[in-house]
Amino acid sequence: MRVAILGCGYVGLELARQLTPDHEVIGVRRSKLDVVRETGAQAVEADVTDADALAEIPDVDALVFAASSGGRGAEAAREVYVEGLETAIDAFADRESSPDQLVYTSSTGVYGDHDGNWVDESTPIEPTTEKTAVLAEAERIATEYAAERGIDGTVARFAGLYGPDRYRLDRYLEGPVTAGYLNMIHRDDAAGAVAHLLDGVEPSVVNVADDEPASKHDFADWLADQCDVPRPDKRTKQERLDEGDLSEPAQRRILTSKRVSNDLLHEVGYELDYPTYREGYAAAVAAYRERNR
Repeated sequence: MRVAILGCGYVGLELARQLTPDHEVIGVRRSKLDVVRETGAQAVEADVTDADALAEIPDVDALVFAASSGGRGAEAAREVYVEGLETAIDAFADRESSPDQLVYTSSTGVYGDHDGNWVDESTPIEPTTEKTAVLAEAERIATEYAAERGIDGTVARFAGLYGPDRYRLDRYLEGPVTAGYLNMIHRDDAAGAVAHLLDGVEPSVVNVADDEPASKHDFADWLADQCDVPRPDKRTKQERLDEGDLSEPAQRRILTSKRVSNDLLHEVGYELDYPTYREGYAAAVAAYRERNR
């Protein structure tokens, strides 16, 4: 199978590493192509919003759309996730040999706030920010619009990504830590789940989260104990809001709480390498203890 990864960044590079032993992989990004070549994949320089640039990519059997808006606002997100995704679908669907499948990487942020209750793929999505509303619109394009263009689309809704270069030790060790839940997925499992979905699954949307949504307070205490440092100060949501000094997006994050079920991910046959934060953070804890012994 030949796969094009559009947006070969944090997850995309790991996906390329996992796929290259058995598949032909084309990693597409706007710059720094050497990091793509290091995975064993073919590197192509292109912007997902540029149809002419996408035309330089060879025909493929499957597309993975994992482009990033770079942490910018809703307008930039729309340019990449909505306009870029639609451009990519059109660019490949119009070919004589078009791909059979698309996997689009979304976010569990589209669920919005559920007051700490469980959500799964049957839960109606309720985006609470302009950016998550954009992601919800992109999900429709990845499934409904892709189907209209003859491509089977699957949405992989990622929980909070962590892993090499993205461990949040200082944030949780130093505190204060606000009450709520963390839904997480290790980078390697995020990529592994996408690789698994490329084999073809029936559901059009699959949550990619680990087995244990964690209380932020419990996670912070566990991390402090493992690193042999004092447990951080805690805050209720209201206490943190009363302290002020928060941007509007930060306030919304505090007020948005849910626990994401990954039952369907297991049902489609994916087995996690890092089923909880305990396994996922083990390397980071070991490195911290080594630095501070």
